[in-house]
Amino acid sequence: MAFRVMLRLEVVPGKENEFEKAWHKGTDAVTGHPANLGQSLSREAGQESTYIIISDWVDEPRFREFEESPTHLEHRATLHPFRKGGSFHVMEILTHIEGKAAADAR
Repeated sequence: MAFRVMLRLEVVPGKENEFEKAWHKGTDAVTGHPANLGQSLSREAGQESTYIIISDWVDEPRFREFEESPTHLEHRATLHPFRKGGSFHVMEILTHIEGKAAADAR
């Protein structure tokens, strides 16, 4: 189906607002790529400085192409000063079942 990337990012405490602004400012670096299906930014419940960034891609090879691109490297560099720690996960989406609320919203 698709390829998903999940980044769990621990931000330097006190830098959350600056990080969010920088992330929003650079979203086109990701969503502007022709293989990107979308992305989201979430914050872990009860963890003010921990974020989850999820991006979906048409396939892994196109994501890997993007990952090495100058556009991505530049965007990643703008977020790096806020990073305290984190982890990176990649996965194949095997099945997606739309929930009732999503179906009703259309």
